This record gives sequence, structure tokens and C-alpha cells, in this order.
Amino acid sequence: MSEVNNPLGLVGIEFTEYASPDADYMHKVFSDFGFSKLKKFKGKDIVYYNQNDIHFLLNNERDGFSAEFARSHGPAICSMGWRVENAQKAFEVAVDRGAKPATDSTHKDLPYPAIYGIGDSLIYFIENFGEENNIYKSDFEDLAADDQNVVENKGFIRIDHLTNNVYKGTMDTWANFYKDVFGFTEVRYFDIKGQKTALLSYALKSPCGTFSIPINEGKDDNNNQIDEYLNEYNGPGVQHLAFLTDDLVGSLDKLDKSTIATLDIIPEYYETIFDRVPWVKEDREKIREHQILVDSQSEDCYLLQIFSKNLFGPIFIEMIQRVDDGGFGEGNFQALFESIERDQERRGVI
Repeated sequence: MSEVNNPLGLVGIEFTEYASPDADYMHKVFSDFGFSKLKKFKGKDIVYYNQNDIHFLLNNERDGFSAEFARSHGPAICSMGWRVENAQKAFEVAVDRGAKPATDSTHKDLPYPAIYGIGDSLIYFIENFGEENNIYKSDFEDLAADDQNVVENKGFIRIDHLTNNVYKGTMDTWANFYKDVFGFTEVRYFDIKGQKTALLSYALKSPCGTFSIPINEGKDDNNNQIDEYLNEYNGPGVQHLAFLTDDLVGSLDKLDKSTIATLDIIPEYYETIFDRVPWVKEDREKIREHQILVDSQSEDCYLLQIFSKNLFGPIFIEMIQRVDDGGFGEGNFQALFESIERDQERRGVI
């Protein structure tokens, strides 16, 4: 692995840590999406949830970094663990390349090298991962049988991408942070306009190629979806995670039993989408029924995607299936953006 292209030896995403004033609600959301509650960190009230290669930590500590983060932001993604070849080396190289170190133990709830990321959340460096040698075996213990909650797997495989929302004029600053520190590269740049609001989006790909980070900033007006997020969240942060699945229709069929609500797409969307992407193999009636968005960058390649409504605070979840398509649903941006605007109108935001 080239140190020039991947200076920190980044391998992928290990975990996402959540802080919330309402642990019971977060537990329900995780369970509805198919995450089983299995373990807790030794000596701390940090609970581990798992589905395939997606690992969630729910931090219920009353003091410390996560608790303070929740007091500032409400329900939030307070940290992430990123897989690297050598954690200490990755930390040192990151600091040398301009990252701010998180060295004060009072500013960390977990004992791994860390730097500050978006909105002063933390990025931990994790070198023990995989089936045999991982932190969930070494640093976590099984919950008592009565406390565990094993639920049906919904088919979500890993985190495909995570989107950051930032203040106007700071998109380049955050893009340069990911590029300069980690070696991310530019994938796409978007200028998206709805009926009443607009935003800019800049998508970056990790040097390991396993996940992407689009960065959004609002444009012109002050009531766009990005500014609404920033006001509610009290600063920049992770707007949404995207769960990758091999069978989005099947995953959504299983989610029908839950209370997860998704954005409404106008019926007219489906009058033309299959003319534009005729090679979709999934059941078209099911796609309409679930209000799945369809896009394609080239013939025989396509993606399917759907977005939940806000789930905790201003944060939501995207679910995505890729059939040899590495895009972000560019052809759906207008339909999606206008769907979010309609939701904002219903809530009286615009």
C-alpha cells in the first residue's frame, strides 16, 4: 500500500459511536434497522451493536466526552473508529499532516489514539480488526443473556459513505482536511437547486477505496436543509450514513415491520425513470411501492437508494444498493432535494 497515496495506511471504517440523551429510543432505531445488541465495553456503559461489517457503539456514560457532546448537540455521532495498519503510526502521521490530536484522557471515552474530526467529533485509529483479532473480543464483554437483544438481520453489509454538513464558506477547508491528512481524492462536485433552496456538495473517496465522504454546504438562502441541520445540531457534523445492501427491496420488505419512515417521492418520478434506466432487474412494482430512487452512470450499471426521514435529531439514514455503479445518485438529486423541501414545508421550515 503506497504511503504517498495512503499516508495513514487507512483500511476502512471500524465503528460509529453515538451519543444520545435517550438511549431507549436509539436502541429501538438500531433494532429496527437490524442491529443486534451484544456486548459492552469493559468497565463502561458503552454498548455494542452489530450487523455484518457495521459496528455501532451507543455511549450511555453520564460523564466524559460523549456525554458532553450530547449536551452540546443532542443525539449525535460523536466519534468514528477508522481501521489502519498501525494505529500509533497513523496518529503520529495525522498530527504531522495537520490534524489536532485528542490526547487528554478526559476528552476520550475509549483508549485508542484519536484526532479531532468534523465538528470536534473524534476519529479513533483502530489496528485490531477482522474475525480473529478485534477490539470487540479484546476490549468488550458479552452482555448477560437477558440484556442482549438479537434481531433479524436486515441485509445491511457495511457503511458505503457518510455525509458531512458544514457552514457556508468552509467546504473547501473540510475537503482539504480529508485530502491533506488522509489522502482522500475528489470524486464529484455538485451544485443542486430546488424550488426554494440550494446547496453545494463535494464528494471525496477514501484512499483505501472502501468509503466516501460527501461534504455539503448551503447556498444563498438561510432556510435550506443544510442550515436547518446546522441550527438544530448546533454546528457541523455527520448528516447521514449510507448502509450498503445487496438487495434493497428485500431489506425494505423486512423494514416494513418497523416504524422507520422514508421520504415521499412524487408518483410522476416513476413515469419516466424506467425509460431512462431500462436495465433495472428488480421488481418495478416493488420499487414504486417502496418509493426507491433509481440512477445509472452507464448501460447495465445502476444503483437503488432510499432515504429515511430524520431519525435522531437532524440525522437520517440512506440505504443503497450498487450494481457496478459507483455514483451517488446524481440523476436523483433533483427529486430527492425537492422531496426534502416538501418535508421542510410540511414542518413549516420554509
